[in-house]
Amino acid sequence: MTSETLADTPATTQPLTITDSAVTYLSELISKQGVEGMGVRVFITQPGTPYAETCLAYCRPGEEEASDQVMMLDSLKVYVEKNSLTFLEEAVVDFNPDRMGGQLTIKAPNAKMPKVNADSPLADQINYILYSEINPGLAAHGGEIKLIELTEDKVAVLQFGGGCQGCSAVDLTLKDGVEKTLMERLPELTGVRDVTDHSVKENAYYK
Repeated sequence: MTSETLADTPATTQPLTITDSAVTYLSELISKQGVEGMGVRVFITQPGTPYAETCLAYCRPGEEEASDQVMMLDSLKVYVEKNSLTFLEEAVVDFNPDRMGGQLTIKAPNAKMPKVNADSPLADQINYILYSEINPGLAAHGGEIKLIELTEDKVAVLQFGGGCQGCSAVDLTLKDGVEKTLMERLPELTGVRDVTDHSVKENAYYK
């Protein structure tokens, strides 16, 4: 394996790993482009959501961002978007050759939700609980809860979507389920508030 720890990345962050076979494959692709100084850029669209996608694209000189973290891997220069760093922890880019030429794969287990711990920002901890514990239970009803804002006095402002919006049982769900879970797991929270407009009932699971 060939790996490089991203510059200026906190020590708690695991490096993005690009295997030797992937480095060779990408270097060959870039050499065929005939552009001096070209590299690749790794980033995640909609990071921290169920719709997150990990992307790898050509990066011509000048297309990189000043805040990108740079990985120098033999003949390959990799730019990693700063906002995607925590979501790319433990990510692996690999190339598996086969009779058809081979396939480049990117596995980023934390793309939809970065790893958190007691030292992580409170908003990240809230999002982790919503994504990993609460939303899976609501998915059966087509529902989803998002953190809209964490106020200065540590009140979590949530929005219900999908089948939860307009649901007549939403107050009970919020009070007895979501609020209880968040307050028990994160005692530093001072409260939970729902900003969803429940007058819209077209997609409500319960009427």
